[in-house]
Amino acid sequence: MRRKKPQHAGILSVNGGSSSIKFAWFETGDGRPPLLQGGITRIGMPDPAFSVRGPHRADNFSRSVSALDHAAAIELLMDWIRERLAGDALAAVGHRVVHGGPAYHEPQRITPAMIEALRHLSPYDPEHLPGEILLIEAFDRHFPDVPQIACFDTAFHRDLPCVARLLPIPRRYEAQGVRRYGFHGLSCAYLMEELARVAGVQSARGRVILAHLGNGASMTAVHAGQSIDTSMSLTPTAGLPMSTRSGDLDPGLGWYLARTANMTAKAFHDMVNHESGLLGVSETSPDMQELLARESGDIRAAEAVALFCYQARKQIGAYAAALGGLDTLVFSGGIGENAAAVRARIGDGLDFLGIELDASRNAVHAGVISTDTSRVTVRVIRTDEEQMIARSVCRVLGLGAGNGGN
Repeated sequence: MRRKKPQHAGILSVNGGSSSIKFAWFETGDGRPPLLQGGITRIGMPDPAFSVRGPHRADNFSRSVSALDHAAAIELLMDWIRERLAGDALAAVGHRVVHGGPAYHEPQRITPAMIEALRHLSPYDPEHLPGEILLIEAFDRHFPDVPQIACFDTAFHRDLPCVARLLPIPRRYEAQGVRRYGFHGLSCAYLMEELARVAGVQSARGRVILAHLGNGASMTAVHAGQSIDTSMSLTPTAGLPMSTRSGDLDPGLGWYLARTANMTAKAFHDMVNHESGLLGVSETSPDMQELLARESGDIRAAEAVALFCYQARKQIGAYAAALGGLDTLVFSGGIGENAAAVRARIGDGLDFLGIELDASRNAVHAGVISTDTSRVTVRVIRTDEEQMIARSVCRVLGLGAGNGGN
């Protein structure tokens, strides 16, 4: 049976990652959850898959595909869009662009000049930007009349204070754009809008730490609605240990491995991005849920979980100092939203900051997981980068709503 085409044009939010492409289709201006969402995962890896979820049985599928690289995955996505949505169902396409460099601070319409600028920025983030450029160019080829909007993941942190932005290396590199940029900005922006909605504007204007803990993990200190520090830096590899990324390391490690293991710069880059973090310490899995299930019988899994929680707890303490206190802690991301044991271990010992978790609330992933007497309100808020992209597109193009709730 042929699937029914949408009756109204909508916004397609596209979130291109290093090994995946996620997307969601929203009706223009309604601000509700997407009508369709899906993605292509494990691009360039064994067993890539393409899945879609929607309100009708005919919309839902999950199948193995051949996606040896981003170019092949993008063509699969274009074929599906032509079949299911058709060009006249797209009012606009919004893209998560991981790195905006020093020039791009706001969501804006994509132009040929921007694409050329993004090519020059690719050395900042070779894991994401080349694939995102391929996506933009593919939409331009297949749907040339549909406007495309770039939503930069660095934009939320555009006004970092100088003391947080500067890297302690020779100033000449700062002139070349080498500085702390920060990432997960779309998630941060969404979480702050949600915090204002569920807790009130006053809470969102207070001293807030956003803990986006997923395959990529970062924390951001927010005061009066502004990012004042964030754990990721020039690249998304910095900060907390992640699923396969190392997070912060001794800068001398690269030179040590070059001398003792003949490791090249490229091999070092691959190691700290794809072989480290939870995977590197456990030597078995980058997945937190798998490691939690194994830890009682596998010391390496237990140490990987302990390291992750310890570094996250340290970061909360550091950002509470930077903020001069703490009013609200928000857990988000795949781990932050779903791993109650991890939240409990991160919070353990932080009572001196006024953080007290309620075990029963935490166990069921309640919206507020702190006790009634806790001086710091600890919340779990499910992030939605695709929704934030759609809201941004509506604002840029003046399409009406788009900044409603979930």
